[in-house]
Amino acid sequence: MDTSLPQLLYLLATALFILGIKRLSKVKTARSGNGLAALGMLLAIVVTLAAPGAVEIEGVLRPIKLSWQMILVGLAIGAGIGALMAKRIQMTGMPELVALLNGVGGLASTFVALSEFWGRDFGADVTSQNVILGGSVWAVAIILSVMVGTITFTGSLMAMGKLSGKISGNPVVLPGRHILVAGLLFGGLACGYLAGFDANNNADVLMYGLIGCAALFGIVSVLPIGGADMPVVVSLLNSYSGIAASMAGFVIGNPLLIVAGALVGAAGMILTVIMCKAMNRSLLHVLIGGFGGDTASVGGTDATDYEGIKSAGPEEAAMILESATSVIFIPGYGMAVAQAQHVVKELGVELEKRDVTVRYAIHPVAGRMPGHMNVLLAEADVPYEQLWELERINADFKTTDVTVIIGANDVVNPDAIDNPQSPIAGMPILHSHESGTVLMIKRSLSPGYAGIKNPLFERDNCYMCFGDGKEFLSEILTELKEG
Repeated sequence: MDTSLPQLLYLLATALFILGIKRLSKVKTARSGNGLAALGMLLAIVVTLAAPGAVEIEGVLRPIKLSWQMILVGLAIGAGIGALMAKRIQMTGMPELVALLNGVGGLASTFVALSEFWGRDFGADVTSQNVILGGSVWAVAIILSVMVGTITFTGSLMAMGKLSGKISGNPVVLPGRHILVAGLLFGGLACGYLAGFDANNNADVLMYGLIGCAALFGIVSVLPIGGADMPVVVSLLNSYSGIAASMAGFVIGNPLLIVAGALVGAAGMILTVIMCKAMNRSLLHVLIGGFGGDTASVGGTDATDYEGIKSAGPEEAAMILESATSVIFIPGYGMAVAQAQHVVKELGVELEKRDVTVRYAIHPVAGRMPGHMNVLLAEADVPYEQLWELERINADFKTTDVTVIIGANDVVNPDAIDNPQSPIAGMPILHSHESGTVLMIKRSLSPGYAGIKNPLFERDNCYMCFGDGKEFLSEILTELKEG
């Protein structure tokens, strides 16, 4: 293959990545954007393997021999695991899967950097020009790739554990954690500097020290972050995985990996900032604030903490919807747990047959990962034009007859507006409380991830619909069809 051809194909792959990310920014084009990005990645893999020198890369001091058999085995194993996960994963498990994939991406970057690091002979003549060059840009790239990649891996495993419930979603604040975090950070950087710039017989030991500090840093930095901030954490870890990949690109001298990693890192950081704004929290507060858990930290968790609660069964809820001319559905994590997205779509279609205007209000941090609700509703084939973002729909709640909330809590809590002392004060919410009637479908009066009471439950226009989201909505749908 002509050496200029791979560069042109890399450029084409980069264009596909950029176009794919651009199309991911809109719900209507997200699916095609994902396909374009996947096509770019396939092209990148094929070009990399077919390029001259693919199986014999000249290292700083000695060539690195690669085996085609090993490459093919690796591709087969990776493709098999990916296909199996994609086939078997439930939509409720998507947040955990995204967190895991972020971690695996970080670990891959760490292994790439380590393979290059161990492929160099630090016992050789360090006055060699090659080693001097290797001790600058190359060493910095190695250090950052290993450090950020390892932090991403262990931090993502912690996030996955919190999202899946295997680790408590409550903030776990260790004594003197700021000192511990600072010590691990600077300790890891010191080990990396000595391993990369002060080449000696202890280089491998120092690199292990860097890995250990980075691994502990990832764990300790995610432990104090509560469940309410998990969507932001997942987005941030995604950015980290891109940064690690970009550094790995510098390590092996692959321009496409540099560009692709930078794109992921930048996109992830932009999304993180957007998510923080949606919660009215700074990134620093997310990392050190310890906000939100799986049990209440403020306010109550049962009926004794609420007064004047009104409830409605499926028959009453159906009667309320029968008289409506406009309905807004607000999906939350409860919808994901109940796998109720298809029933929501069916109910929406049934209401449309009765000339009811139906829309879906999407909060940026609803669920447990960025875009969680969009993914679920897209799976149910809800029309893209019916999905409305917070900024576009909030002014319309005042003229909406009925708002149906399925398992959302914190994103509709009016305390964010009415109570300056609330932990979520200032957080942009969906103004569901302004609609004529609110049907709040929840299993109980338990708090959301923020762990605080929701005054919406006590409002005169709110009816609590207790039960599993899918079952309750199915009963409403049956009542409407039989009515």
